[in-house]
Amino acid sequence: MAYLRPYRFPFLFALAQVFAISALEVLKPWPLKIIIDNVLGDKPAGWGLADALSRDSLLIAACAGMIVIYLLLGGITLLNNYTTIRIGQRMVNDLRRDIYSHLQRLSLAFHSRRQVGDLMYRVTADTYAIQSLTMNGVFPIVTAVALLCGMFFVMIKIDWRLTLLALSVCPALFVTISILSRKITSAATIAREQESEVYSVVQRAMSAMRIIQAFTKEEEEHRKFMTASHQSLDASLRLYTLQTFYSGVINVVMALGTAFVVYVGARHVLSGELTVGEIVVFTTYLASLYAPINTISQTWGLIQGAKVGVQRVFEILDVERDLKDGTVTFPESGAKGELVWEDVGFHYVEGQPVLKNINLHVKPGQKVAIVGPTGVGKSTLVSLIPRFYDVREGRILIDGRDVRDYQLKSLRSQIGMVLQPPLVFPVTVRENIAYGRPDATDREVEAAARLARIHDSIVGLPKGYDTVVGEQGATLSEGERQRITIARAILRDAPILILDEPTSSVDAETEAFIMEGLNKLTEGRTTFIIAHRLSTVRRANLIIVLRSGEIVEQGSFEELVGGRGPFASLYRTQFSLEE
Repeated sequence: MAYLRPYRFPFLFALAQVFAISALEVLKPWPLKIIIDNVLGDKPAGWGLADALSRDSLLIAACAGMIVIYLLLGGITLLNNYTTIRIGQRMVNDLRRDIYSHLQRLSLAFHSRRQVGDLMYRVTADTYAIQSLTMNGVFPIVTAVALLCGMFFVMIKIDWRLTLLALSVCPALFVTISILSRKITSAATIAREQESEVYSVVQRAMSAMRIIQAFTKEEEEHRKFMTASHQSLDASLRLYTLQTFYSGVINVVMALGTAFVVYVGARHVLSGELTVGEIVVFTTYLASLYAPINTISQTWGLIQGAKVGVQRVFEILDVERDLKDGTVTFPESGAKGELVWEDVGFHYVEGQPVLKNINLHVKPGQKVAIVGPTGVGKSTLVSLIPRFYDVREGRILIDGRDVRDYQLKSLRSQIGMVLQPPLVFPVTVRENIAYGRPDATDREVEAAARLARIHDSIVGLPKGYDTVVGEQGATLSEGERQRITIARAILRDAPILILDEPTSSVDAETEAFIMEGLNKLTEGRTTFIIAHRLSTVRRANLIIVLRSGEIVEQGSFEELVGGRGPFASLYRTQFSLEE
């Protein structure tokens, strides 16, 4: 109802169309009754103008009336379909807007637990269910109820006994609906879950195609896809079979009611209680009476399937944001860049700490290098600064305030990042570099590219900076993608920089060029550099060594190399391997 409320006036207009359609449906049999009773038969019409007309004139008037009724009915039905579909589509768009926006604001912890394909299915396919509820649910039921009421009052005046007999099938219909609708809901849930699994399998395969081909796993991945596809289609077949069986049972029940009514009605004609025209009108109304009952019954079955889709969407919308937005913003001059970790602890899985007892003070403008073996929490440590995750214990301060006090948008605007793996979008090179600052001038974009040592490579592309990059940067080398992400961070011009292995995908010569540019960039900025190559951390003011999620050593390069701690051991090992 909340999504329907903004369109209440078009909705009321559609309801008016529904009542007009119902009125025309009630009028449809009457021209035929006039022809049978008043033109072909001898029964007077009973109203002055019709009695004053000749039989030929009355026949022409009745035929003209039939044409007018059907023209009006077709025109209003067309308008009603357009109105209801438009309302439904706008509701779908609103629902997509909300779930997409909500997904973007949920933390990486949430996204790491969910399958991308399943979320894609909920955003693209399940959201259509709200249109089904509106177009195939609310309006058909309202139309059916209005038509049912109109038919009932007309038929009760023709023959009340036949009318009650016709309605005697309703209890059997309600029992059928009650029994089968639960089964349809369960089948629809399974069908949608299996269909979303197909999305997930395809998404995983498409994003890992290089690995699949490298390890010749095409046949195995094909088997996985076909298994998921068969399971999805089997679930859909079960749903369609149930819905068809549901329709068949309802049609049989209504056929029994029709047979009883026709039998009793024919007896009434033979006894002289009804005319042939009246029984023709009544049987026509009987079909029209059962049509809305059938519509209500069939629609209820469709609603069960649509309801599942809407529930899957609202299941995501009901997930509370685990990152509560703060209220404080940074001044226009930006952050000073002082960061403090106070007894910080973090875990992804309860009981398996990734970071523990982290105490660290970084002064404004310092360059901090974070080193240690793979998997000790280096990337996690810096991911807590822009609040990709929130700390489980302790707190992190920027300029003396807990990061959780800041508005997320304001906080992240103060941070430039080069993350792993290097991500570029299928847009132009210029747009990729200016992603964090779309208002940047061409000169600023080029300056950032020069600092990242990627300008010459870009100029060599077919359209230079206007060259469109392939999906996931497929038309660029790994090193070029890395340098574009570095240029993006340079252009952001933020007071805090996070460089997650910024030279991991480049050769030693390019690394030297990039580090030269980065050294200019990092002057006066608080910078965090995660590096496996220890040669990149020589100019850091402070080096942090992580082991098992804890800081086991910290100091300058000279202090740590000259000692006998983990860094010196790591440095000697790497140096000997490089030689």
